[in-house]
Amino acid sequence: MECISVFDMLKIGVGPSSSHTLGPWRAAESFIKELQSLQLLEKTTYVSVDLYGSLSLTGVGHATDLAVMLGLSGADPEYVPVEDIQGIVKKINKTQQLQLNNQFPIEFSPEKDIVFHKNFLPFHANGLTFNAKHSEGIYTSTFYSIGGGFVVKEETSTQELTTEDKKSFPYPVETADQLLKHCNDLGKSISEIVHINETSIRTEEEVERELMRIWNTMLECIYIGCHTEGILPGGLNVRRRAFDMYQKLKGDFPYKNPQEWLQTIRKTKVYFRQILKWVSCFALAVNEVNASLGRVVTAPTNGSSGVIPAVLMYYMVIENHKAGDKEIQQFLKVAGEIGSIFKKGATISAAMGGCQAEIGVSSAMAAGALCELMGGTPEQVLMAAEIAMEHHLGLTCDPIGGLVQIPCIERNTMGAIKAINAAELALDSDPKNAKVPLDKVIHTMWQTALDMNNKYKETSEGGLAVAVNMADC
Repeated sequence: MECISVFDMLKIGVGPSSSHTLGPWRAAESFIKELQSLQLLEKTTYVSVDLYGSLSLTGVGHATDLAVMLGLSGADPEYVPVEDIQGIVKKINKTQQLQLNNQFPIEFSPEKDIVFHKNFLPFHANGLTFNAKHSEGIYTSTFYSIGGGFVVKEETSTQELTTEDKKSFPYPVETADQLLKHCNDLGKSISEIVHINETSIRTEEEVERELMRIWNTMLECIYIGCHTEGILPGGLNVRRRAFDMYQKLKGDFPYKNPQEWLQTIRKTKVYFRQILKWVSCFALAVNEVNASLGRVVTAPTNGSSGVIPAVLMYYMVIENHKAGDKEIQQFLKVAGEIGSIFKKGATISAAMGGCQAEIGVSSAMAAGALCELMGGTPEQVLMAAEIAMEHHLGLTCDPIGGLVQIPCIERNTMGAIKAINAAELALDSDPKNAKVPLDKVIHTMWQTALDMNNKYKETSEGGLAVAVNMADC
């Protein structure tokens, strides 16, 4: 049974897209490792990259070309200073040379050596092939970016999906029904089952530390978004709105860093209308940072990275001012587990399933996590996730100009509000009366994805992407 950790679902990386930026970046790193294992890295004199399908059609807007250059250069998306990214890319373009793994200089012309093919490879919509010319011939390797920063090779299928692929959990979960059975058999909450599984492959200290590192990355992202004004890059001339919203909402409190900032806004009096504005502000902030190649957490993807932090902030700022590390970790555990069930039963790739696979899944993750924090039973938690996804079914992915901006950024605010609503509905309901179980809605989502026209799957060939002329923006 496939073992997907919370830390596979919630990964720290760079925007704007987990499937089109983080995935290709990781694929380039894997290609470097293949060359090293074959003792070909130091012998390589030339590298080219072929992008296929959705990676080609919206690759420029999603910075796919930049991502493969950065990956080949040895930069790590989790740790590279985001302010250094443009400098690395500029140097490659100016010198027409790339430092392979930051060790071996080779000639590289981005314009000629990154080739965009509109045709799709049969295995997955997001395919890319690396070609390395070396003293003994040419080595070629094809990867597929399947959503959420996950990368596979066709011949290994799901075997290389996660960092934990050679390990198994004591309580493996493939479906929502299996998760619920574990909860009922052991008398545990969903977060407690996740904790048992996670601590079977790493120490409790590591689990706590990494979960807090994920949260602190989310919090910093919100903070940066709320304190940055201007126009987003890419040519659509989209004005950042989180800054303006925050200026209208904030109180006059002194603070020096994201942690102090969080404590100050928890002291503000908030009314119903302001709740909607605060949640929207948090979600906008994250995805504006994502759209500007900032550091975000896939939740489960970059394009949907604002929903989960916005809903968790809602809980901490509005619902429970005493919430701390324990509640943060509990929320992330539940969210990660729900996301993994969607990934196993359907997809988290917009190129395969449209935006229902991104915003819909993130809303379901956030709804379930919030429901448990607010006292929901495992049955109510799964009901909340089902409600959230049910009302995202069929949502298309049609980004204008191939950029993760319109309608992507606003959709995160909608996903967050729906998640809160879904959690409340579940808390006020008896799950015994639910007509649609979570596993059924996941199956329906996948069938909807299969039926959806490709022009609505992150290709920018339909919907808003063709209804709005980028030149008029």
